[in-house]
Amino acid sequence: MKKTIIAFFLILASLTASAQINTDRVMMIGRNALHFEDYVLAIQYFNKVITARPFLAQPFYYRAVAKFMLDDFQGAEEDATKALERNPFLLAAFQLRGAARQNQGLFELAAADYMRSLEFFPEDRLTLINMAIVNIEMGYTDVAKTFLEVLLRRYPNHTPALMVRSQLFLEQNDTIRAMADLSRAIGIDPHTAHPFSMRGLLHFQQQNFDYALADLTEAIRLNPFFEGNLINRGLVHFHMNNLREAMADYDRVIEMDGNNLIARFNRGLLRAQVADNNRAIEDFDRVIELEPNNMLAFLNRAMLHHETGNLTAALHDLNRVLATHTDFFSGLYMRSELRRQLGDLRGAEQDFLAARRYETRARMVATENPEPFERASNEGDTREQSDQDIERFNRLVVADRESTSNRNVNTHQRQSRGRVQHQNVNINPEPRFVLTYYVQAFEVPRPVYFSQMIDDANRALGLSWMLRVTNNSARLNEMQIQTHFRSINNYFYRLDESPNNPDLYFGRAMDFMLIQDFENALNDINRAIELRADFTVAYFLRAIIRSKQLGFDPSTTQNPFLVSQDVNAASSDILSGVLPRLPEISARTISIEHNAILRDYERVIALQPYFFFAHYNMAEIFKLERDYRAAINAYTRAIELEPRFAEAFFNRGLLRLSLGETVDGLNDLRQAGQLGIVQAYGVIARMQRN
Repeated sequence: MKKTIIAFFLILASLTASAQINTDRVMMIGRNALHFEDYVLAIQYFNKVITARPFLAQPFYYRAVAKFMLDDFQGAEEDATKALERNPFLLAAFQLRGAARQNQGLFELAAADYMRSLEFFPEDRLTLINMAIVNIEMGYTDVAKTFLEVLLRRYPNHTPALMVRSQLFLEQNDTIRAMADLSRAIGIDPHTAHPFSMRGLLHFQQQNFDYALADLTEAIRLNPFFEGNLINRGLVHFHMNNLREAMADYDRVIEMDGNNLIARFNRGLLRAQVADNNRAIEDFDRVIELEPNNMLAFLNRAMLHHETGNLTAALHDLNRVLATHTDFFSGLYMRSELRRQLGDLRGAEQDFLAARRYETRARMVATENPEPFERASNEGDTREQSDQDIERFNRLVVADRESTSNRNVNTHQRQSRGRVQHQNVNINPEPRFVLTYYVQAFEVPRPVYFSQMIDDANRALGLSWMLRVTNNSARLNEMQIQTHFRSINNYFYRLDESPNNPDLYFGRAMDFMLIQDFENALNDINRAIELRADFTVAYFLRAIIRSKQLGFDPSTTQNPFLVSQDVNAASSDILSGVLPRLPEISARTISIEHNAILRDYERVIALQPYFFFAHYNMAEIFKLERDYRAAINAYTRAIELEPRFAEAFFNRGLLRLSLGETVDGLNDLRQAGQLGIVQAYGVIARMQRN
């Protein structure tokens, strides 16, 4: 009897240990998916852990992170709360819940969470700047200023804090101190566009147009793809009477975004001013198409139709305007003249009398209370986008001041977390090519590459989906994830019947890899290679799986909410568009992990010498090992095998620039841009300016 009881407890202990291992493993896979930004998949894994062990805080916290990144702020708040109920000392959960509440506009609750975090980390930059922002939102400007001063005393070169404080000074109409903070931020980090943009706008508001032009031009040099800077510089050019330059800025904005209402409206006004009436009408046509109730665009188009002699179209547009603004006497006078020219004398007389009546009434109101009219006449020749006063139909449009202010604050908030190296400029090499079933299309088409090896594999392996090689794979949705779970179960049954079939192990390895279970994927692909030593595509898949495993190491991954992310951590050389010089390494000392990946790629090349994707992926490993010459040689071999290999041209160009080979690097980038990699042109422009 005693032996039976002991045996029972031993079995129970072994089952508990197994459950512990499985739970930890599912948790690891979920964190893996979170790292690779597969947030939907990560949530599913954390759901499994929560179902098995609902008393743990960590899965609730990580699920909250995934929901936050999917903009499910309420769900993130609820999960962070559950994590804190289970572990009230999980400080990262306080910061995450504060951020979720801040994004929901629950500023007092967010401030309480941030204060709790500051009790343990009183000098944390992320929390201090968020405390300042929530206090600004609540109207407690003095409290916000205190937090910013504490932050700047501890970190005097923290430029996001300087920009937030400058915005605070602007809201208090203290332009002198706002200007001082912006100038200080620029002095600390002259390679970031945002402080130049803010200072340029401040100069513009003070009518220091030369200084505004210089700052906005520098901001555009640093970040040529932000449309707001081009629109604002167009306004500066207009005030300096440089209509050609203003038009060029609006042209550039519309080239990037044909639906930009501000640029379309302003360009229409400028074209009308230089008597380019037909093209001005085209701009207002587009504005009305995008915003059918924009009466200011209807009025401007009516005047242009009148100028070009299309009286019927002008009358139609004026009717739309006057149906909404019945007391707009200038419009009534205009319609009266149109009706007279069209022979409708009775209608013309009615409009004329109504216009006189409304004009007399307006003059009486202006005589009794002239202040609003004087204020309107002193507001200059621009209007905010939300200002739909029909009397200001011919003024250039600027972005709403309130929305701009909010956007600046939110920008600082989001710059303080996540991948801050991407905030200002994207000069990122093209990623490795992987095997997948799901491909995401590029906005600008790139060459379609053909591989005989992949084509043969699709015919021979009998997979349920078409095998593809891409460096732009699509993330799986929930239905696809469930489909691959079912596919894995199906492979278990099939392998029971055919345990020595390498094709089945390959197919299951693909499923495991797609759901981010790299350990099982590696086990299956190893078995496939054991069963078939010349299984070329399996060697390629194993190299990819091993690379993905190395891409996520939980012991070294920094929690974005536990530790502040410094916006200035990115290299100033990268932000300015000049790549840092890389040391050339001649002696190759390759790590064990990278060596295993290289051996797989070398085996692929030995079996299939023309498989250029293997050469391309080898170059990535050489870069990680800092053997830049070997990486360039690998890219060169890939290009020899596939002369239209845009991604190889781009990456080789970046490497050559980094090694000081400017001419060859720029030639590679030009070829990459021609083949469809748009960001190559941005790098070329920056390098040529420097």
